[in-house]
Amino acid sequence: MGELSLLRFMDSHRIRGTTPNIIFAARQLRQNLTPAETMLWQALKKRQLNGLKFRCQHPVESFIVNFYCPQHRFVVELDGAIHDRQVEYDAARTERLNQLGYRVIRFRNREVLSNLSGVLQKIVTEIEN
Repeated sequence: MGELSLLRFMDSHRIRGTTPNIIFAARQLRQNLTPAETMLWQALKKRQLNGLKFRCQHPVESFIVNFYCPQHRFVVELDGAIHDRQVEYDAARTERLNQLGYRVIRFRNREVLSNLSGVLQKIVTEIEN
């Protein structure tokens, strides 16, 4: 597929509100997950958690969310050290996702790495509510 054909394909098949650049960035992020993202993804992929389907590094508008469950419009975000310096941005991002009809839950990377079973239980509990 030529470059122009690929761009046309991507444009016609992209998620509403995203751009080809966001889709490309999401693909790059999927290939370079953090240790915490990798650990959580291993537990979420292939419907391992209560049969729920999750997507990894999913584009939504100009954002890329870490994990997304389309059936419940549920987003799981992991926060590393950089998020200590962008608290206001993260709050605004969560608010925008809420406005779009997504529910968002956040975990610290260290929580995933030290208590994966607790994180998974919180995800299930939040989705069930």
